[in-house]
Amino acid sequence: MECISVFDMLKIGVGPSSSHTLGPWRGAERFLAELRNENLIDSINRVKVDLYGSLSLTGKGHATDLAVMLGLSGADPEYIPVESIDIIITAIKNKKEIFLGSEIIIPFDFEKDIVFNREFLSFHSNGIKFTAYTIDKEIESVYYSIGGGFVVKEERINAAINEEIKCSFPFPIEKGVELLAYCKSENKKVSEIVYENEKSMRSEEEIHNELMRIWDTMLECMYIGCHTEGTLPGGLNVRRRAYDMHKNLIGVLPYDNPHSWMQIIRQTEVKFRQILKWVSCFALAVNEVNAALGRVVTAPTNGSAGVIPSVLMYYLVIENHEADEEHIKRFLMTAGEIGSIFKKGATISAAMGGCQAEIGVSSAMAAAALCEAMGGTPEQVLVAAEIAMEHHLGLTCDPIGGLVQVPCIERNTMGAIKAINAAELALETDAKNTKVPLDKVVNTMWETAKDMNTKYKETSEGGLAITVNLADC
Repeated sequence: MECISVFDMLKIGVGPSSSHTLGPWRGAERFLAELRNENLIDSINRVKVDLYGSLSLTGKGHATDLAVMLGLSGADPEYIPVESIDIIITAIKNKKEIFLGSEIIIPFDFEKDIVFNREFLSFHSNGIKFTAYTIDKEIESVYYSIGGGFVVKEERINAAINEEIKCSFPFPIEKGVELLAYCKSENKKVSEIVYENEKSMRSEEEIHNELMRIWDTMLECMYIGCHTEGTLPGGLNVRRRAYDMHKNLIGVLPYDNPHSWMQIIRQTEVKFRQILKWVSCFALAVNEVNAALGRVVTAPTNGSAGVIPSVLMYYLVIENHEADEEHIKRFLMTAGEIGSIFKKGATISAAMGGCQAEIGVSSAMAAAALCEAMGGTPEQVLVAAEIAMEHHLGLTCDPIGGLVQVPCIERNTMGAIKAINAAELALETDAKNTKVPLDKVVNTMWETAKDMNTKYKETSEGGLAITVNLADC
């Protein structure tokens, strides 16, 4: 059975898109690995990249071409200093050459060697073909970016299964009903079942360190977003709003780092309107950083990266001032498991399922995690996830100008608020009385995705992307 770790669902990377930026970046890395395995790197004299379908239609707005160049250069999206991105890209464009895999310099004209093909490949709407040339041969490889930074090859029978993440969990889970059965038989919470699965692959120390690294990245992202003003790149002239909102909320008490910042927020007014504004501010902050090619955590995607951090931050600074690292880890593990159920049973790719696959799934993940953190039973945790997704069904993906800015950034605030509401509703619900189980809403989401018109699936050919254009902005 496919085993998806919490660290597969929550990846650290660079914005603005997990499917259109991180996925192609990882695809380039895998292509380099293929060339190395064949001992061909030193003999390569040219590389060409063909983008297909959604990667072509919205690729420039999602920095797909930049991600490909960075990947071919050997840079790692998880660790590259974000301030060096412009330096590397500018050097490639000006010199018309690339330091392939940080091993050999070859000619590379980004205007000719990255080709945007509007047609769709049959296997998946996010197709990318790499072709490397030597004196006497061509090496070609096709990858598909299936959402959340996951990349697969065409020969895979099931595009949801990645050979790199096959394993044997003690508690293998594909559906919500299986998760609940394990919780009942083992008398454990959802996060405790997840923890046992994670321990089959990593030490407890590694799990702790990686979960806290994910949270630290989320916190830093919120902090940076709340303290950065100006206009987002891309041509829409979208003004950052988190800075002004945060300035109006924070008051005048001093702080000098993200952790002391959290303590100050706990001292601010927490009336209903202020809570709405704080949660929205956190979500805006993350996705503004994401839109500016900053470092974020896919949760489960870059386009929906603000929902889970903002809801977790809400829990830590509004709901439970005594929460510690264990609460944070349980929150993230619960969120990751719910996300994996949606990935296995439906999709987390907006190019396949519209924005319900991104904001909808992230809202369900956050709702479930918050419900457990606030004392919900495993049954109520799944109810929370179901409620959140039920009210995102059919949500389209229609980014203006192909940029993850409008309406994407605001949608993260909506997903976060819905997640909190869903968790509260679930906590007041006797799960035995629910009419719609989580697995049914996962199935419904997938059927909705298949029925949805292609123009509403991250192509910028429908919805707001058509009714509002760059000239209007």
